[in-house]
Amino acid sequence: MLNVNKHSRFVFLIVYFPSDDFLTESLVIFSSKQIPKLLLHRLFPNARYSLWIDGKLKLVKDPYQLLERFLWRKNVSFAISRHYRRFDVFEEAEANKAGGKYDNASIDNQIEFYKREGLTHYSSAKLPITSDVPEGCVIIREHIPITNLFTCLWFNEVDRFTSRDQISFSTVRDKIRSRVNWTADMFLDCERRDFVVQAYHRELMEQRLAALRSQPPPPPLPPPPPPVVHAQQPRKMLPDSASKEPGRASKKPAGRRSRKSGSKRSHRTKASSGKDPIRL
Repeated sequence: MLNVNKHSRFVFLIVYFPSDDFLTESLVIFSSKQIPKLLLHRLFPNARYSLWIDGKLKLVKDPYQLLERFLWRKNVSFAISRHYRRFDVFEEAEANKAGGKYDNASIDNQIEFYKREGLTHYSSAKLPITSDVPEGCVIIREHIPITNLFTCLWFNEVDRFTSRDQISFSTVRDKIRSRVNWTADMFLDCERRDFVVQAYHRELMEQRLAALRSQPPPPPLPPPPPPVVHAQQPRKMLPDSASKEPGRASKKPAGRRSRKSGSKRSHRTKASSGKDPIRL
C-alpha cells in the first residue's frame, strides 16, 4: 500500500503495469517495462510530473515530498538514482555479462559502438557529473520538452541495442549536454532507500522457483523403528517363613494379654511352681 495522503490521491494518478497485455503484437521489444518507464509522457500527455517506481520497490513517502526534495529544491527537471556500487559504463557492461543479464555479443557490440561515438571511462574530469551508471528503478521527472526528448532518445537506444538501459544512459545524456545547458541530476542510493522499500525482484523469484522445480524430490523418510519391549521375569512369591531372616526373632506387637500381667491365672502359675502352695 502506498503511503499517500488524501490530497495527493486526488492530484496524482497511480498506475500499475502488472503484465504485458497493453503491448501490441506488432511491437517487438525485449523489456516491456521500458515503454511506461521512458515514454510515460506519451501515455499521459496531460501529466505535468511523473514518478516511476520499479516493480521490486514499494513507495513509503508522499509524492509531493519527493517532488519538492529532488526537483523543486534543486531546480532540476529530471532526477534519477545512481548505482550504489558502479560508476563506470564499462564495469556495468562486464557485470551484466557476468550475471547473464543479456547476450554477451550484443553487449560487446553496443559498447564498441559507443566507444566510436566518444564513450570514455568515468573520471573526476566529468565532475559535477557524479556517475555514468544509474539505478533506473526510480525516475522523478517534470514533463517538459527537454526531458521528453531525453527519454525518447534513451528509448531509441534501448530499442536498437539491449534492454539494459544503464549502459545507454550516459551516452544519451552526454549528447544532449554537449548541445544545451541541461543534465540529469543523480542522487545517492541511500536517499533512494529513504522513500522506497526493497522487495523481492521478479527475476530472482523466478530463478528460485525454477531451481526448486529442477531439483528431484527428496527421498521419503524411513519408517520409525519398532519400539523395544524388554521382557521382565515374573517375580517369585516366597512364603512368609522364607521371607524372614534366620537367627532373628520376630517381634510381635504387644497384644492385649501382655498387659494383663496381674491377672489371677498368672498368680496361680507362679504359686504352683513353688514348694508351699498358697491357698486363697
